[in-house]
Order: sequence, then C-alpha cells, then structure tokens
Amino acid sequence: MHIIRLADQRPMPWKNGGGITYEVAIFPADAALDGFAWRVSMAQVESDGPFSRFDGIDRSLAIMQGNGLRLLVDGATIELGAQSRPLAFPGDIPVSAALIAGPIMDLNAMTRRDTWCHRMTRDRLVGRHSIVADADTTLIIVRTGSVRFGNERLAPRDALVLAAGERADLAAETPSKVFLIELVHDTETISRKPDRGADG
Repeated sequence: MHIIRLADQRPMPWKNGGGITYEVAIFPADAALDGFAWRVSMAQVESDGPFSRFDGIDRSLAIMQGNGLRLLVDGATIELGAQSRPLAFPGDIPVSAALIAGPIMDLNAMTRRDTWCHRMTRDRLVGRHSIVADADTTLIIVRTGSVRFGNERLAPRDALVLAAGERADLAAETPSKVFLIELVHDTETISRKPDRGADG
C-alpha cells in the first residue's frame, strides 16, 4: 500500500505527440508505451484532435476536471462530461475528441487485452469509508475534495495504491469524489462484478 502524489506523477508526451500525459502508474514499472501490461495516467487536453492508437489495449476514460469532450468513437458520437460514467472502448479503434467548453483533464486506464482487464468506477465519500481491494491492484484517485488516510491527506489527483486484500480506512474531510481503478490479471473477474454507476 502506498501513495502516489501529484508531484511524483511523471509528465511525458502523448504517443502521437499531441499533448502531455501525467503517468500515475505503469506495470511493469520500467515498461515502454508498447510493452506495458497496464497503465494509469491523466492527460491535459487543450485542443481538438485524434487519440493515440494502442493496439491490443482496452481503455477507460473519464473527466477529472473541466466540462467534457465530444468523442467520435469508431464513427459514433458520444458526449463525456463531468458527471458521466467512465467510457470503456478498445484502444485500437479510431477515436477523436472535440472540447465541449474549454480545456479538460481526463483520467485514463489501459490494460493489455490478452492478459489483464480493468474496471474504472466513481464513488462519493462522505465521512468514514473503508475499501478492501479484491483486485490484484486497486488505485483510489481523488477527483474533488480532501480525504484522510491515517496521518496522510489525499488531495485532488493524489492516488492511493492497494494490493489484493489490503484495506484502506478513509475519512472524507469534505464530501469528496474519487475514482476506483481495479486491475486484474484474469480477464473474467472484472466482468462478473456489478457496476457502481455514477456518483451524481
């Protein structure tokens, strides 16, 4: 169990060179963009344009900050806003995005389809809350508010990483919104779990 602070998240260019991504975590830790098993990142999007292509990868995308994106996903138009559920889609299909009203920060989770799977959900924390990790790796990423974990304070865009079986006892100092990303080295496990849905 460990914390990844915003200040420790590595900035790097998008695969297609169109912007900057802040890498929260990657596995294996020394993996390149064409060799990871899973990756979690946040991207600052300031202009319209295509997404990078990731062959053999499944992706989930959600809005961390800002008003959202109008996506063209393999020919279908989808609006992804601040209150939308995370959108899951294959990384190897054509996707382009147009900003709805100004720059946004998005959250990305990616897993290599033949060996790993993932689920991204949203939760709203009020008061005390316990999360027990039943995935191989679980990331809790603060979107808004302030969350205490023991003697540590988690601010927006900080992440808490749990291994399987670990329990995090959290206390929201203010009503807070978080994302949970569950990563499993078993492509059947995640699909059997119910969806938490949007946090309102």
